[in-house]
Amino acid sequence: MDWSHSLRLIAAEEVLSIACLILLLVAAWSGDKAARAINWLAIAALAAAAVLVAPALCSGAAGPDTEAFMGQFRADAFASFIKLLIYGAAAASLVVSPAFFERFRAMRAEYPILILFAALGSGIMVSATDLLTLYIGLEMNSLASYVLAAMLRNDERSAEAGLKYFVLGALASGILLFGMSLTYGFTGTTSFAGISAALDATSASGGLATGAVFGIVFMLAGLAFKISAVPFHMWTPDVYEGAPTPVTTFFATAPKVAALGLTMRVALDAFGTQADAWRQIVIFTALASIIVGALGAIGQRNIKRLMAYSSINNVGFILIGLACATVEGASAMLVYMVIYVAMTFGGFVAILMLRDADGEPVEAIGDMAGLSHTRPLLAGGFAIVMFSLAGVPPLFGFWGKFVVFQAAVQAGLVPLAAIGIAASVISAFYYIKIVKVMYFDEPTGKVTGRSDWAHNALLALSAAFISPLGFLLTGWLGGLADAAASALFHVV
Repeated sequence: MDWSHSLRLIAAEEVLSIACLILLLVAAWSGDKAARAINWLAIAALAAAAVLVAPALCSGAAGPDTEAFMGQFRADAFASFIKLLIYGAAAASLVVSPAFFERFRAMRAEYPILILFAALGSGIMVSATDLLTLYIGLEMNSLASYVLAAMLRNDERSAEAGLKYFVLGALASGILLFGMSLTYGFTGTTSFAGISAALDATSASGGLATGAVFGIVFMLAGLAFKISAVPFHMWTPDVYEGAPTPVTTFFATAPKVAALGLTMRVALDAFGTQADAWRQIVIFTALASIIVGALGAIGQRNIKRLMAYSSINNVGFILIGLACATVEGASAMLVYMVIYVAMTFGGFVAILMLRDADGEPVEAIGDMAGLSHTRPLLAGGFAIVMFSLAGVPPLFGFWGKFVVFQAAVQAGLVPLAAIGIAASVISAFYYIKIVKVMYFDEPTGKVTGRSDWAHNALLALSAAFISPLGFLLTGWLGGLADAAASALFHVV
């Protein structure tokens, strides 16, 4: 094994690991008074990591040259695409955090370090090509996330969110481990390439063994929890509502994208040749997530819970691309994920800007009535996000749904695409309901607090990206997604 080559491929992970250790020492010596400085240094570390992984995406890196540590880690264009999304979402979440936590006098030095550890684990997840590497990255991300959910120590909702996330996350990890043990037992290897070859040989000699099928099912069930897909979605509304809003912003973007990337890697790399064994599971999960997410959001009165169901709904649309099990489907998923991150981040930044005259957060949907009169620019940005999430043309959110449905049609899954299109009409109801409350209901005068420059700038950038201007990027974004998807299907 060429150690120097392997170490070059994990340069981004090395930077984040060293940054985490150094910032931990700074936090231990300086305490919370250095929290803001640590926050900006963490953002700089994420930016440096992004610079290190970008060349692999631009060059379409694939094949044996992208493998490190005897095939346990792959730094290809696909991993680079997902990592850039993870690092960007994590950095943006850190930018909006100080203003929120300082109102509660709870800006702690360890907060940005935990974000860095979660981003590091997320990056390892999407580069994993071995079950052992997969689990290391997954647990590094999960353990940091459990603490982040309970970051507000004096808030009962935050403590409850952390406990629920930990208990249910441990259950999901157990399910995933059981699936991994079954897969290893029936294939004799933990390598994705080895698993794929063993399953091919077994299938050719008389069909997959029942134990191998159960291994696939249990692994997908464990991953379904991480992406909050139905029927493993029950934790999402409670955790999204109870966790501090900047933490919820992070959960809804970076770890969600990492888990989706990992699911793609496992399904299309390790189990890619056995798509018929898992396609029906993915189709059911996709449709159930779309419908449950849409119906569950209709009766919500808290905007963060509504966004949680919106996240479940969007995961369903993304999984339609996975059900295709084609390069086109994978590319469509990547395009949708970029647009989803922009829409979701814009939505949560707008929620962070919902404050009363005393600076206290406003989360009740009814209290947003007449927002267009008191905060017209905020209402306008939020309306763009809602319409884009609903997939209303000509906003960019429409393009994400379009490419996924197009991939499904090309793969011969016309009924799936038709049901998905019909179900998307349900979700449009609650998104447009928010716009109706902001523009047509009698003003309550609750949201009167001012926002800082960072929130205003990020909401403006998100709104611009998901506006019709976003269509100018379709060619460039589609090209990058195609290169990343091709790397995922590259036969080593």
